[in-house]
Amino acid sequence: MFSRRHFLTRTVQGSSLLALGSVVPEFLANTARAAEKAKDTILVVIEMTGGNDGLNTVIPYGDDLYHKYRPTLGYKKDQVMRLNDHLGLNPGMRGGFQQMWDKGQLAVVQGVGYPNPDRSHFESMDIWQSADPRRSIQSGWLGRSVNELQGQGGFVPILHVGSGRQPLAVQGTPGGAVSINDRQNFKLELGGGTADQQKARRKLLEELATPDGKSDDILQFVRLRQLRTMTSVERLHELLAKQNLRQNTLFGEGGVYGPNSLPMQLQLVANLIISGFGTRIFYVSIDGFDTHARQADPHRKLLGQVADGILNLFNALKNGGHDKRVLVMTFSEFGRRVQENGSNGTDHGAASSLFVAGPALKGGIVGEHPSLKDLDSGDLKHAIDFRRIYATLLDNWLQCDSKAVLGSKFEHVDALKPQKA
Repeated sequence: MFSRRHFLTRTVQGSSLLALGSVVPEFLANTARAAEKAKDTILVVIEMTGGNDGLNTVIPYGDDLYHKYRPTLGYKKDQVMRLNDHLGLNPGMRGGFQQMWDKGQLAVVQGVGYPNPDRSHFESMDIWQSADPRRSIQSGWLGRSVNELQGQGGFVPILHVGSGRQPLAVQGTPGGAVSINDRQNFKLELGGGTADQQKARRKLLEELATPDGKSDDILQFVRLRQLRTMTSVERLHELLAKQNLRQNTLFGEGGVYGPNSLPMQLQLVANLIISGFGTRIFYVSIDGFDTHARQADPHRKLLGQVADGILNLFNALKNGGHDKRVLVMTFSEFGRRVQENGSNGTDHGAASSLFVAGPALKGGIVGEHPSLKDLDSGDLKHAIDFRRIYATLLDNWLQCDSKAVLGSKFEHVDALKPQKA
């Protein structure tokens, strides 16, 4: 027989109750339904894994030095998606981003980075995800925001969609983030063992859900976060089952994008938002940006997935008016070197560009394009510290205290301050 304390300890330490298994008890289902009433603002973060070439994403086509440094990879004036007489976006983004740009729903942020850049994938990704260039923090900036999000939204504050391990960015608070991929069924299980053992665990869950008038900090923790997170995950299982049934109708048999593509991940995000699931932060990723050789065509297609996926997300959200309470932010661990290499590709660099998108945003070009005359050992210099972007979105969009999350106060990027949702 499990004791109450043993159950609580196992739960807090992360004992897995989320796996294949039995039907959720009705009292837990009721708890989950009661939790899903959120109409809060939502942030969707897209990780572009591998080090996106910012110079061939936001392209200074009017600069002769660009064409000198990129004799084979460079894009000409008639190829880019023009933003103004000097800058344009990669042609792969035209289909998705032209509409958003024309409507003022896309912010193009240039020269983003951090001091003393690291050109290692792992080190730099950890820096972006922890928001700590000193590498002294072992938790993620989004994970640390969970306590600030409590009392708002549902009981899965952060949802990571995609295969692979849970990213550092969402780690840091027990019960704060859940990861899903196509190999997980997300049903609530009361554990293995005999029927008597499962019956005992169910009874303990029922006791936990029934107020007893006693004050117990650990018990309160389980009630307010872990227990409700588990019930929300059972609801998530139902929504994922519906998503699997709809996949073929979303893009058609043999459509442009497969079931594991970024656009499909973002379609799942849209469905969860429309369903009222209550998650405040979604984290998705797209790999393949480590373009050391034969870069042009794969890079263009990857950027096309990003732009198409973001447009499709907002189009799906538009009917219910949910689009106005969602912002999307992209990022990559670093940019690429200015000079293309001998393999028709680019090597690890430093400063890059990113996008913030959504109808609630006043779009446009943010910051000056880094000078191609003033390089840092062959790399672009950053002018905007990425933590300023985080701080702006935390304070003004998620209504979190950015200083509590980031450890310091960072100046906001005024052009990224969203309008009221």
